[in-house]
Amino acid sequence: MSTDDTFPASAIPTDAPEGQPLSDRNENRSQRPDSDAFKAFMAGSWAPASEDLPPVAPVAEHAARRRRAVSDRFPGERLVIPAGPFKVRSNDTDYRYRPHSGFAHLTGLGLDHEPDAVLVLEPAEPGEGDDGGNHTATLYFRELAGRDSAEFYANARYGEFWIGQRLSMAQINAQLDLETADLAELELAITKDAGVPEIGGMSIRLLREVDLNADALVDTSRINTGVDLEKADALDAILAEALSELRLLKDSWEVEQMEAAVAATVEGFHDVVRALPRALTHPRGERVVEGAFFARAREEGNDLGYDTIAASGNNATTLHWIRNTGQVRAGDLLLLDAGVEAESLYTADITRTLPVTGQYTDIQRKVYQAVLDAADAGFAAAQPGRKFREVHQAAVTVLAENLDAWGLLPVPLEEALSPEGQHHRRWMPHGTSHHLGMDVHDCAQAKRELYLDGVLTEGMVFTIEPGLYFKAEDLAVPEEYRGIGVRIEDDILMTADGPVNLSAALPRNPDDVEDWMAGIWGSTGE
Repeated sequence: MSTDDTFPASAIPTDAPEGQPLSDRNENRSQRPDSDAFKAFMAGSWAPASEDLPPVAPVAEHAARRRRAVSDRFPGERLVIPAGPFKVRSNDTDYRYRPHSGFAHLTGLGLDHEPDAVLVLEPAEPGEGDDGGNHTATLYFRELAGRDSAEFYANARYGEFWIGQRLSMAQINAQLDLETADLAELELAITKDAGVPEIGGMSIRLLREVDLNADALVDTSRINTGVDLEKADALDAILAEALSELRLLKDSWEVEQMEAAVAATVEGFHDVVRALPRALTHPRGERVVEGAFFARAREEGNDLGYDTIAASGNNATTLHWIRNTGQVRAGDLLLLDAGVEAESLYTADITRTLPVTGQYTDIQRKVYQAVLDAADAGFAAAQPGRKFREVHQAAVTVLAENLDAWGLLPVPLEEALSPEGQHHRRWMPHGTSHHLGMDVHDCAQAKRELYLDGVLTEGMVFTIEPGLYFKAEDLAVPEEYRGIGVRIEDDILMTADGPVNLSAALPRNPDDVEDWMAGIWGSTGE
């Protein structure tokens, strides 16, 4: 070792082979066998892969109906909806695969199925497409290579020996009632007859920025055929918008998936309460909380719907605190914002603010009750026919009234509530509600007139989540409030008769919260 702690020049080899592509260098550590004898032996003596066809999945009918809705919106145009590729976590390891929500919604595929797959809706003669629609749908994907191929054991990303079995084309066709084709045929399927519609070419709309390979295929085709790229980008944006808006109303199958995700999430909150005594003894107690919930998400669902917020004490005043590195101290409040993502990829999104040792202090209860009252006001405003934005207006009005009664507003209440005022939003700068579904912030590309200005309609699923956040360094409030963050969030299904709280099984009233926690600790002997 050199005395100045620099890397010694003698450690750098001077006879290293040059010209080896960087993409091959992960193989430099490989000790996989490569002899002809190994290859011959590896290629044989395997039981045949199952060719049994699965029954049609319950989601297939719903996915077909969604595709028909998209087909009706864009007659005569080729629609390209990629699932997306693997995403690298570090070097040659990937994150667990999850397809794009727009793709999953139109195919019914969840979990880790078919990375790189692309759904193509090809225009058909009117009435001659799938189910009498305007398009025929084909799912292009890479079928696993046979066990007599080197890919079977040598390809760590796609080989069955490494990643396990996947369904064949015939099996996916049977399960989803959806035509399938080899991914090698995708380029021709996307680019054939493409061009300017005015001179007989096929117009293409692409769900962009999901798969760079699909983007390149479509963009190259457009350039080669003289398509105006700026106009084409606008077409693509309208497709993304339409796929987002299609999810504004959930069908019966989707509601069942949401209910299952919520039920698993409720159990995860029970698990967290059981883990709180241990969290109190750990230097990173928030990680104990996070881990307890994560275990439930993986046991009951596919994964987390989003990174868990396990925020204790002043950390609860940071809206998206996902570091979860803090201590959980006696006397603190724990703000837990978490959701289980079901295998179908639908997620819950629930928040409760819990007294770590089971009892709210007077000031904590005071703030908590104000937030609960705001949530109840939002719930009362969430009626069929009213606008989505009215839920937020009702909730923040209640918060402002409480802040005024506590003497915290620097101006009269009416001035604070005016568009020119908004002083009360210092302590709740976020919105009260967002749509919920496959994405935790679902339907995010929908037009404003269908989202914020949209009318609450049967089949919508959304959150109601007011909060108050008094940071420890906030000198605009008395010291007794500082370091208190409270949020209460529930998942709401709009029905023809009014809102249904899907997460009502989780206590909200402060007395009920305390009784629930005491009951869990009593039943576990803690």
